[in-house]
Amino acid sequence: MKYALVNGQRQEAQPGLPGICPACKSPLVAKCGKVRVPYWSHRGKRNCDIWWENETEWHRNWKDKFPKDWQEVIHSAENGERHIADVKTDQGWVLEFQYSKINPDERKAREAFYKKLVWIIDGARRKRDKTQFFKLLKDQKSLVKDFVLLRIPFSDECALSRDWANSPAPILFDFSEFGKPEEPYLWWVIGIVNGMAYVVPFLRQDFIKYHSPEAKENDRKNFSELWGNFKTIIELVNRPPQVVALDPLATMLQHRRMRRL
Repeated sequence: MKYALVNGQRQEAQPGLPGICPACKSPLVAKCGKVRVPYWSHRGKRNCDIWWENETEWHRNWKDKFPKDWQEVIHSAENGERHIADVKTDQGWVLEFQYSKINPDERKAREAFYKKLVWIIDGARRKRDKTQFFKLLKDQKSLVKDFVLLRIPFSDECALSRDWANSPAPILFDFSEFGKPEEPYLWWVIGIVNGMAYVVPFLRQDFIKYHSPEAKENDRKNFSELWGNFKTIIELVNRPPQVVALDPLATMLQHRRMRRL
């Protein structure tokens, strides 16, 4: 956990500093070793959020791309269930940065709980994942003129596809490797139909801008509209050729237009 309450204020971990969990109000211990990023921990093995996982540098780097007030937001359901979202934007989207393998039942539970959920997956955790994923992309041609939209088989041959094939939420794979410059593109699985995944390369900086405070303040295209447009594209490309021409889709979602944020 990045933040604890110290004298009623959110604060990052420092050596010897006592803190209180914002969710369950129990004491937290500041962990400030030389290897891992500083973090707060419940005493013993206790954790008030069963969905929480230990943070890595990858988690922390992603969180820090968004305002502090959006990080580690307590999200409550009508039945009283509470969880701590990695990031919750002013558009109501919850961004979950998933490093470790997740149980399918837990994944489904999170998607049902948060409703507007985006998964950002560490695709570099297992070395074979990047190789397997890009092998699926090899020799694929875009389905739409002037806009990169690829269709690939989502099968057990790729561990990432096996782990995420049944998720209805937006899924973005981050193949950046620790200690190296960030990859400029995220690979966004915008939908899965009949075992085929529809994938677009999406600039990391654009993804961040779509969820930035400026996106809402300036009344620019928000992420919900973009997500809706992508789902429309999937519907159109799965219709018989004589029903709709694909070229008009390029004008709806040209990559250069998406970069205007």
